[in-house]
Amino acid sequence: MQKKILLLGSGELGKEFVIAAQRLGQTVVAVDSYSNAPAMQVADASEVINMLDGDALDQVVATHQPDIIVPEIEAIRTERFYAYEKQGIQVVPSAKAANFTMDRRAIRDLAAKDLGIRTAKYRYATSLEEMYEAVETVGMPCVVKPLMSSSGKGQSVVKTKEDIQKAWEIAGAKGRGDAGEVIVEAFVNFTSEITLLTVTQQNGETLFCPSIGHVQERGDYQQSWQPALISEANEKEACEIAAKVTKALGGAGIWGVEFFICEDGVVFSELSPRPHDTGMVTLAGTQNFNEFELHCRAVLGLPIPEITLERTGASAVILSHIDIENPTYPGIEKAASYPKSDLRLFGKTTARPYRRMGVTLAYDKIGSDVVAIVERAIEMAAQVKVEE
Repeated sequence: MQKKILLLGSGELGKEFVIAAQRLGQTVVAVDSYSNAPAMQVADASEVINMLDGDALDQVVATHQPDIIVPEIEAIRTERFYAYEKQGIQVVPSAKAANFTMDRRAIRDLAAKDLGIRTAKYRYATSLEEMYEAVETVGMPCVVKPLMSSSGKGQSVVKTKEDIQKAWEIAGAKGRGDAGEVIVEAFVNFTSEITLLTVTQQNGETLFCPSIGHVQERGDYQQSWQPALISEANEKEACEIAAKVTKALGGAGIWGVEFFICEDGVVFSELSPRPHDTGMVTLAGTQNFNEFELHCRAVLGLPIPEITLERTGASAVILSHIDIENPTYPGIEKAASYPKSDLRLFGKTTARPYRRMGVTLAYDKIGSDVVAIVERAIEMAAQVKVEE
């Protein structure tokens, strides 16, 4: 069971995955586009490359000869994964899944057209002219997203015709990869948003974590809590949809499946084939295994007998509001003084406005007031400053 894992993407989610893997005796090589990324700080070895350079990616794979490749970001030449699978390397969850889910076009068409799953009305655009047409078709307000991006980067809301060109420029500047295309989605009138962490296994049934509620700003999550405050019927429907999509994609690992909860049911939004940022709430001990431990077990083919809710918990992000190198974090002592709480600083060496630099965690027994726990996590995050 001792494997060499090549981790493609070394941010805070990758860092927690490395810790989980090493606790199970695995060797991890962390890869990213810059040195000393969070996961590199705890990995056995590291490489700095542009993962959109297919030749550079091939070279790293040839050099380290991993047993398993675990992608953690979108900006990768995922089409190379098919060749790696043919070489006998396990790609997580699978080469097909990685290719489909790194591209909003592929995953949205799979869900809406192939599987008949309810989604927001949408159109694609490869030029500003096409984007005007797409907005006219889906109506305003609408949301514009690059086909390849993460954590809300490059997303914007179009409310008037004057917003269209700016949205196109934002998507082009902040999208990842070289797709040069956007998806225009009709605005969904939802009451809440959830992430359903779904675990597919090599030799076992698909498992679901208790759903996670979250709040987003600028397309990026700010707070999350578990369990989400939704009905049993909506939770059941979300599980059925998540099982359907992950089965179609195949492979083993954890998936962050996002949904809008509306008055008349559940609407599929997006899917990520890896631990999800909103799932950092599981670091508060809300489950018997956190999302990174679940991902690692699924990747390695280790049994996961069950997933159980152990606590009610919440997370809140610690954001930077300045551009700075090697930041310090005054206020940690104040945040650490809160009862039934914890915090994580990610170890990022560069801060910039709205960059996520850490997370606070709060918890209490099952059935406790979720709103109060979320407020405690937010108060804790407000204590921690990002400064020179």
